[in-house]
Amino acid sequence: MPDAAPLPLEPRAVVLGARAGDRDDAIRRCGELLLAVGAITEPYIESMLERERSISTYVGEGVAIPHGTAKGKQDVLRDAVCVVRFPEGVDWDGERVGLCVGIAAKGNGHVALLAALAEILLDPDRARTLREATEVETVMKELL
Repeated sequence: MPDAAPLPLEPRAVVLGARAGDRDDAIRRCGELLLAVGAITEPYIESMLERERSISTYVGEGVAIPHGTAKGKQDVLRDAVCVVRFPEGVDWDGERVGLCVGIAAKGNGHVALLAALAEILLDPDRARTLREATEVETVMKELL
């Protein structure tokens, strides 16, 4: 387990059998989960889409980490992470994404969240476990 603080993830923010028509639909699914757990207000979802239009949040190995713009932070109520797995994959500007980890963070909190995620995703075994997870408990174990 990493030495970093656990990610702000709750089981109801994990969906492992999602479908999305395209990249923007996948990002909206992440935003809707963050909204459902009370981490953001609805305008943050548009901020996530705006971020993606300016720079891709695809990080490689079938994983994307959608998050909002600096301006969108005003719509963050509390730090939170969501995990959405797309077993059929989603076209992400020519790349295939099967796992999205959505982030909402106040202030500079996204830096710590991205660093913690990078540590996890740079471990090939842990990254594969997340990409192939079929149980919420598996995701929680890897990220907490």
